[in-house]
Amino acid sequence: MIMNKEKTPKENKTRTIRVGPLARVEGEGALHLVMTGRAVKEVRLEIFEPPRFYEAFLRGRDFMEVPDITARICGICPVAYQTASCYALEKAMGVFDQMDPAIQKLRDLIYCGEWIESHVLHMFMLHLPDFLGYESAVSMARDHGDIVRRALRIKKAGNAIVELLGGRSVHPVGMCVGGFYSCPEPEDAAKLLPEIKACLADMAELSLFLAQGVNYPDFKQDYEFVALCPEDEYPMNLGRIKSNKGLDVDQLAFGEAVEERHEEYSTALFSAIKGRGAYLVGPLARLNLNHEKLHPVATDLLKKVCAGLGEDLPWNSSFLSLPARAVETVHALALAADILQSYGMPSRCRIPITPQAGYGGHGTEAPRGICWHDYRTEKDGTISFARIMPPTAQNQMCLERDLYEVAKEVVDLNDEAAGVRCEQLIRNYDPCISCSVHFLKFERTYGGDPGNLPRRKVRP
Repeated sequence: MIMNKEKTPKENKTRTIRVGPLARVEGEGALHLVMTGRAVKEVRLEIFEPPRFYEAFLRGRDFMEVPDITARICGICPVAYQTASCYALEKAMGVFDQMDPAIQKLRDLIYCGEWIESHVLHMFMLHLPDFLGYESAVSMARDHGDIVRRALRIKKAGNAIVELLGGRSVHPVGMCVGGFYSCPEPEDAAKLLPEIKACLADMAELSLFLAQGVNYPDFKQDYEFVALCPEDEYPMNLGRIKSNKGLDVDQLAFGEAVEERHEEYSTALFSAIKGRGAYLVGPLARLNLNHEKLHPVATDLLKKVCAGLGEDLPWNSSFLSLPARAVETVHALALAADILQSYGMPSRCRIPITPQAGYGGHGTEAPRGICWHDYRTEKDGTISFARIMPPTAQNQMCLERDLYEVAKEVVDLNDEAAGVRCEQLIRNYDPCISCSVHFLKFERTYGGDPGNLPRRKVRP
């Protein structure tokens, strides 16, 4: 709902634009924008999704229960939560360096499935209608039915990969600390290969459409891009965490490099790099920092996408997250095809683990960006401390900063048009609001200075 939609800017008149609940995002949130005349006074992305309590009720659970529980945090990116929790707990159990390469390949494969289904859902069902002038994918399908049908086919292929390894496509249960409970039969993997190859060709064509057939707003920001940066592969599961402005930390140290703050109007925490502030995670960050490690098929496509956009990397506009996701989807399809092509039954599906007291922290690249977990375990393997930093919460500060800049550009528009433009920017981030919410109890003893807001402790 957009309030006061007939109003236009007037000298010294204050108007409030509120869009909520936001459409075509996962979870419940609202845009709150206040303008006085042509000046932007207040911009907020209000997240009012009910708190989820996951970090609290993980305490006391056996470490082997954690991946199946965290998978329930999100129905769109459950694999990210499973893999991040598995790696963090494998570090706590002292077996992280013992991981079989064959198991690692299967984790890359299931992650490919998640990137494919999540990216395609966002690009074509949730966000493309904004750029083509439609209210929804349903209305868009009347004029662009072929695009929607092809996108649904590709999404289905991603779901099939997740189901192959996870037992089901939503909230999969196949992954465990140490590997997988079981591995697919080679003939089942082979059955998927022809469809994955067909979808790869389709996705390459759709990527060029997104580069050549869509007009993107002229909007640029000075972001600090943060992503996993492995030495020899495009980031999904492994690698140090780096930025374009000097951040370079081991996975375990990432929690010390950032701080989290609570704002009254949001059930999500706000993340910032200590001493610097807002940072951006997600497809733009990954592509700008790691584009030279893309699969060769995606590398060739990226050149054509840049030509179609008329812009070489780095891309510094959140609106270009759409073609960035397209390139990543081609990468994931090509990588999945390679893994399926060479797949043979591993000698074992998981490594043996003896419970112990320990600590581990690790993040993987969810479709929306780094999903970072850390856990402390007791000697019997039960969880004594859990912390989860979802990507949407990490992007909160950047998103609001972008909203402020866009709001300055739309002050001359009526409320309806201004609200639509701001809502479009929010969808650039593919926010997963349900993932981002936390519960934090605190005493309100601070004044009006945001620097005095309470911070969540990194360690128990």
